[in-house]
Amino acid sequence: MNLQRENMIQCGIVGWKNSGKTFFAQKLIEYFSKKNLVVASIKHARHNFDIDKPGTDSYLHRQAGSQQVIVSSSKRWAKIVELKDKSEKKLNELIQELDSPDIVIIEGFKDASHPKIEIIRENSDNYLFPKIKNVLGLVSDSKIDTNLPQFKRKEIGKIGEFILRTAK
Repeated sequence: MNLQRENMIQCGIVGWKNSGKTFFAQKLIEYFSKKNLVVASIKHARHNFDIDKPGTDSYLHRQAGSQQVIVSSSKRWAKIVELKDKSEKKLNELIQELDSPDIVIIEGFKDASHPKIEIIRENSDNYLFPKIKNVLGLVSDSKIDTNLPQFKRKEIGKIGEFILRTAK
């Protein structure tokens, strides 16, 4: 299944801190990859982060003042851009940086307008879905009072198929 770029499926994974967003995103990425889909992911970080570690050449280049660093090998490549005082890229700009995936799993970016699945933290009654746009379904092992489709945490296949049918 190699979809045209305009048919690329986007689905966000949102939830409060420590709700299991990263674990759930990982499981969906594995599920879609096993279906031979080209999967890309975008993770929003609300804090400073490094993908290169102190002492590595890329880190040393960046610390010396390089505002763009590309690290390349026969296995993978990465581009690091220091924003300085520039604005953070918007989600649609980041998506344009991708190389024609079939599906993009987006962790975070809860205020953007893409379709989303909300992960509900156990024993929580603080939900995002009443406050944000485009939540398609919920993942919780407890029943939530809403008309949105609900899935148990272990139902990765069901959730994956739901995303393929409903997220665009």
